[in-house]
Amino acid sequence: MLNACSVGRIPDSVSTAILNNPDIEVVKQGLPAYLLTIDGLVLNYPQNASLLATSSTLNGSYATLFVTEPKRRQSIINKAYNHAVRSYCETVKKQCDLKSLPFDEFEVVIANLKKQKDISALYLLGTSWASMIQENTDDWNAIADLAKVQLIMERIVEIDETYDHGQGLLYLGVLNSLIPPSLGGKPEIARGYFERAINITQGKNLYIKVMYAQQYARMMFDQELHDELLRSVIATNPEVEDLWLQNVYAQKQAALLLAESVEYF
Repeated sequence: MLNACSVGRIPDSVSTAILNNPDIEVVKQGLPAYLLTIDGLVLNYPQNASLLATSSTLNGSYATLFVTEPKRRQSIINKAYNHAVRSYCETVKKQCDLKSLPFDEFEVVIANLKKQKDISALYLLGTSWASMIQENTDDWNAIADLAKVQLIMERIVEIDETYDHGQGLLYLGVLNSLIPPSLGGKPEIARGYFERAINITQGKNLYIKVMYAQQYARMMFDQELHDELLRSVIATNPEVEDLWLQNVYAQKQAALLLAESVEYF
């Protein structure tokens, strides 16, 4: 029978095994069973911040990597967001409902978060929130929250721009690529975030280059940059600790985008 200590060790060990498994098909077939297990544990331990965080992270990853049916994908990502909110609330123990705060109050709360455990919970909230917005682009209330998500990522980067292999910078690059220059967007700010993310990770996080190509280069109709980034991803050894699965996925995406290049441009 699982006791509280052993339950606490399950998410870290299995999550690490998943992140470092380069066989996407094995993960695709095996992850649903683990998600059901985690969800069962969350029911038994509804205030366990670690379990909630693991559920949020893996549900979000599963939906992003493997789920193509829009309604099902949206449902899973919304669940990942809700668990991130609960994990944040159990970790920080104050201002649980950040989403409802006026922006000026939201800024104050974010600026005052300094403990490592609080920052980790905030980052998870920000990433799952961004994914939820992306899956609900027809909801203007969701779109209105983009400024809050950007502020969260700016706070993460302010504290540690290397956090989670530069993913905070990646999110800021993507967020600043959503509006084209013709509509008042500032794509060079996005480019700066992408370039900085590549530099601080020494090019080892291949998904950064894929998103740089997909979000920025395509928006700017820069085929040379687009193809150069994607060829670099395909040619790079994907075996990096805690990034192996993501890098293999990035290489598959890079091959698809590169195959579309001539038609797109």
